[in-house]
Amino acid sequence: MTSRTLRPKNRVIAAYLAPGLLIYCFIVIIPLFISLIYSFYNYSGGASMKFIGLTNYRHLIKDMDFWGSFKNNLIIILLSMVGQIGIALVITVFMMSKLLKLKAIHRNIIFLPVVVSAIVVGFLWTIIYNKDFGLLNFLLKSLGLESLIIPWLDNPKYVIISVSMPIIWQYIGFYLVIFLAAIQSIPNEIYESADLDGAVGIKRSMYITIPLMSDTLKVAVMLCIAGNMKIFDHIYVMTGGGPGTSSMVMAQYAYINSFIMFKLGYGSAISVGILVLSLSLILLSRKLWGGKNNEA
Repeated sequence: MTSRTLRPKNRVIAAYLAPGLLIYCFIVIIPLFISLIYSFYNYSGGASMKFIGLTNYRHLIKDMDFWGSFKNNLIIILLSMVGQIGIALVITVFMMSKLLKLKAIHRNIIFLPVVVSAIVVGFLWTIIYNKDFGLLNFLLKSLGLESLIIPWLDNPKYVIISVSMPIIWQYIGFYLVIFLAAIQSIPNEIYESADLDGAVGIKRSMYITIPLMSDTLKVAVMLCIAGNMKIFDHIYVMTGGGPGTSSMVMAQYAYINSFIMFKLGYGSAISVGILVLSLSLILLSRKLWGGKNNEA
């Protein structure tokens, strides 16, 4: 009886949810449907629209620039999984050590880049990579490693790795906070039993902490895929997709087609393609993770 009395009425719950749902529909659902409709038209803005069916999608399947940008997105995703999730997991293990002091300060410092604008991060790392007065080349010269100095943002062989570093650096703190929250939900009794059995240090992390965080790691992988499939700001500021198309990503390719070349219909088809590929990668990651769990 008490629980029914304290439970809000359905119309009260609906009233609280309505503003957020309306905003979400306005900025996500409606633009998605509009993009889907535009993708079936030859549309360059204005009132003139010519229905062309699946022509944009047939062109998209054969568009090597689109698939090249998808390849760049995949490279960034793989590097981010190792860099963002991997480094965050290692730092999390160190943060749980009893020897580490001032943990809150360390956590806040590592998380600080997350709240910095991606545009600012892009400009900052452009300065770091600068050939003449950049910090990276200065450090290499100071260490006598002049042979390692290269045009970091101008060499097609290394540019995609170079633009991935700021993305990795910025979001390590994001996954660190997620992992710390997951570890805090693990009962202390488990760790106490592990201490009695002699599972300490690396063994404690490998056989207790990480397996119990498997669901959190799964979510982190999906967030990493979704976030890096729509990455745009860092690369737009640092290289603009160059040299040539060597650092072009799909979001930037859609932007160029839609707002620079004014091919809004084809740009909409690219956006739908990004959505389909993103969902496919996320479902594939869940399938692979679930398959391992089923075998266990």
